Amino acid sequence: MWDDAFPSFLIGLREGLEAGLIVSVLVATLVRAGAKSRLPQVWTGVLAAIALSLSFGAVLTFTAASLSSTAQEAFGGTLSIVAVAFVTAMVFWMRRSARNLAGEIKEKVTEALAMGAGVLVLTSFLAVGREGLETALFLWTTARAANESAGPLAGAGVGLVLAAGLCWGLYRRVLRINLTRFFTVTGAVLVVIAAGVLGYGLRDLQEGGVLPGGTAYAFDLSGSMDAGSWYSTLLQGVLNLTPTMTWLQVAGYAGYLAVVMTLFVRGVSGARTARGAGAAGVAPDGRAVAAGPAPAARTQGEAAAQPQAIAPAVTEGAAPGRPQPAAAAHAASAASVSASAGEDVPPRSGNAAPNQSAVPAPASPRTRRRPAWLLPVAVVVVPAVLAGLVVALARPKPSGGETVAVSETDCGQGFTAPRPGRQTFQMRNTGDKTSEVYLIDPATNAVYGEIEGLAPGTTRDLVATVAGGSYAWRCVPTDGKAVTSKAVRVAGAAGSTAVVPVSERDLAAPLKAYRAYVDRGLATLVRQTRRLDDDIRSGHLDTARTDWLTAHRTYASLGAAYGTFEDFDQKINGRPDGLPGGVHDKDFTGFHRVEYGLWHGQSAAQLKGPAQQLADNADGLRKAFPHQDFDPSDLPLRAHEILENTLQFELTGDTDQGSGTGLATADANLAGTRELLTVLRPLLTTRAPHLLPTVDADIARLQALLDSEHRAGRWTPVARLDRTAKARIDGATGQLLEDLSPVPDLLEIRKSA
Repeated sequence: MWDDAFPSFLIGLREGLEAGLIVSVLVATLVRAGAKSRLPQVWTGVLAAIALSLSFGAVLTFTAASLSSTAQEAFGGTLSIVAVAFVTAMVFWMRRSARNLAGEIKEKVTEALAMGAGVLVLTSFLAVGREGLETALFLWTTARAANESAGPLAGAGVGLVLAAGLCWGLYRRVLRINLTRFFTVTGAVLVVIAAGVLGYGLRDLQEGGVLPGGTAYAFDLSGSMDAGSWYSTLLQGVLNLTPTMTWLQVAGYAGYLAVVMTLFVRGVSGARTARGAGAAGVAPDGRAVAAGPAPAARTQGEAAAQPQAIAPAVTEGAAPGRPQPAAAAHAASAASVSASAGEDVPPRSGNAAPNQSAVPAPASPRTRRRPAWLLPVAVVVVPAVLAGLVVALARPKPSGGETVAVSETDCGQGFTAPRPGRQTFQMRNTGDKTSEVYLIDPATNAVYGEIEGLAPGTTRDLVATVAGGSYAWRCVPTDGKAVTSKAVRVAGAAGSTAVVPVSERDLAAPLKAYRAYVDRGLATLVRQTRRLDDDIRSGHLDTARTDWLTAHRTYASLGAAYGTFEDFDQKINGRPDGLPGGVHDKDFTGFHRVEYGLWHGQSAAQLKGPAQQLADNADGLRKAFPHQDFDPSDLPLRAHEILENTLQFELTGDTDQGSGTGLATADANLAGTRELLTVLRPLLTTRAPHLLPTVDADIARLQALLDSEHRAGRWTPVARLDRTAKARIDGATGQLLEDLSPVPDLLEIRKSA
């Protein structure tokens, strides 16, 4: 959390200090001008800017939430790049303008005083609003990159509070800060952070399909770096550097950093040279300038920290450091500005009221004045209402109200061409059979939405996102024939994601190939368990331990068929969990029973029976398997479940009965998953072309981690893994499981096929 807070803290501190300095200058200028009555107008503009910034953040958040996952990636990536552009412009602008900021704001306030209340409100609103919008955009971007909002919000809040305290101290002259140096240092840090945001944004655009190269990795350090370690988390949170980055990310990061940082450093060096020339009595353009008196205790940086509107004015002939009356200070300031412009300054009476010409005359008592609270309330309510309207109008709405009939005779009755966007259809079963109903593309049979088990006389909602294309309903009554409704055409661009359904016929070839793989594996298993039995009968227990692991890894690589093996799986690979006698229970048989004896000092005589029983059961399974019913739907399910069981049992040590070979079993499970994906690859390639390259990279990453724990023919026991290695293996397995999770849904057998 806190590693994600630093970038937001820095942006909150810097942007808050910029906005706070502007407000301080505005307030000080009005106080000096004797126009304290106009201060509410400044605060009204500030309040409006805050309301606009919060509303802008709400629009970003809720608009993104209503998009599809792919569109969210593209939307987030685009705004990340926009945020980088804003931050870059802000860094260079503040580096260039920090020294003259007070004078520019003072001139604007002087003009606003003469033009009326609305102009003063607008001046403060525009001055603060820009900082607020930049902060909202950058904060939204960093929260998205961190996948959580608590850290970034906390960091920004702390930064803003600290900025407010610094501005109060500057205004009250309690603090002196070299603002030139402050904005230079924070600017350099922000350039580095912005480079990371740019890299993250480019990755989002790749995942959203906007930019190519999503699988072209420049480096992959996940096998040697723990993604959950403190240093990795810090690098990801602060700099957006991840263990795995594409070539486009690296090029964008390095290119931005090289170009922008070079320009920034050159600008800083040029500004220092110019200040050195000015101190020598020569302006940067070569014009001679008059040297003015300056208190010895104030450096140039401190002068920048005390803008003209805040620092005490010193009239000619007055004692240094002694503040002059407001009228005299204002006159001296005006004379100084006019004289620097080459104008003749007429003498001014010391009794003249300050800013007499700038402050408008009081309103007539007969004029009806609006309530003082009206404008502040309006500037808060209006942005909030506008933001609500934008969110409401941008969010796709369900159509609500269209009822579609489901039956053999009325399938699709009541269905008309819907509007593009997220739609809710009320599906009512008007027949006398329980039915399944699918919203399909009639040309490809691709499914956009489905309801299973819709009972007669009941109504359920089906929610689907509609884009340009053809749509029809397919009703499949129980024990009935599938019926397809008349197709309707929706105008607009294509974009909705549909799943091409899979039938049992589609899975027939993969199932045949996998059955052949299992049959070969069982033949090997029979030979290996016979060898293990012979080892134990001969009393060669050391050899038996080696042969036990070989045979067990063979069985562990057949995980997709466990559901087909029926009772044989419990007999061959059962655990003692739940048995009344535990490891000593007579029903504890198979590999783990033999494992327990081999690694707990049992004699060959004690192990002959369990070893013989294991070999007999393996042989019985091989003979029974060709006649067992292998459900084709098990294939896509097992693509995810094999490693799910690995993470739950092998990588926790739950199945270990003393051999310490949990990682070896996990390696065999991974091999079995790889074989299963091989037979499913043709179906997955046509339905999710981007899935398999990602999964292949995940498998290679996990394989490398497992291989690193297999040294000199020995596997590191799970219990002896150091914390970093264990976290890496668990993390790689979890990532692979996450990327495999769509497979069961993509290859689910649907009656609509």
